[in-house]
Amino acid sequence: MDLKFLWNRIRILILDPEKAWQIIGTETRTAGFIRNHFFLPLVVLAAVSAFVGSLLFTNPGTSGIYSVLAGIKYLILYAGVIYATSFIFNKITTILNIRNDPGTSFMIIVFSAAPLMLCQIVSRLFESFIFINILALYGLYLFWLGTERLLNPPEKMKTPLMLSVALVFTGLLIIIDSLLTRLVDWIYFAFFA
Repeated sequence: MDLKFLWNRIRILILDPEKAWQIIGTETRTAGFIRNHFFLPLVVLAAVSAFVGSLLFTNPGTSGIYSVLAGIKYLILYAGVIYATSFIFNKITTILNIRNDPGTSFMIIVFSAAPLMLCQIVSRLFESFIFINILALYGLYLFWLGTERLLNPPEKMKTPLMLSVALVFTGLLIIIDSLLTRLVDWIYFAFFA
């Protein structure tokens, strides 16, 4: 894991997103590299944050097993939503005849989800900071710039593309979170409570 890459990419995405997408568009890093050095560290940090926040602040009356299950839940949730959204995004662009490939779709979704992941790291650790999740909307701007730079869709397709992917991401997040919450609660109360 390249922490310097992770830090520099987050910093440039937040402070100068146009330059970040220009760099992303010209570099030769594979989707596998982005997965291992950007996506997985953020997902693991968010899951660890959910575990620690659940253990110390959110559910102090439950056993530590519930916190472990919460950490696993968020690991599966974030990874599943981002992978599923990138898959569906690739299918949407194919239907709209926009040149795209799975690696590019994955990079656009992962880098656009970075603000959400950063907000989740803080708000899962300290539940009282849940209000900062509004900053995750910055990811929509990152998505807009990323699709412009890497895919160059027709002007009339930009807004529907962004709205459809935002709806898919939000819908998947709500549905998968609901299912995983039920599963985690069932496992905890069936075996550990």
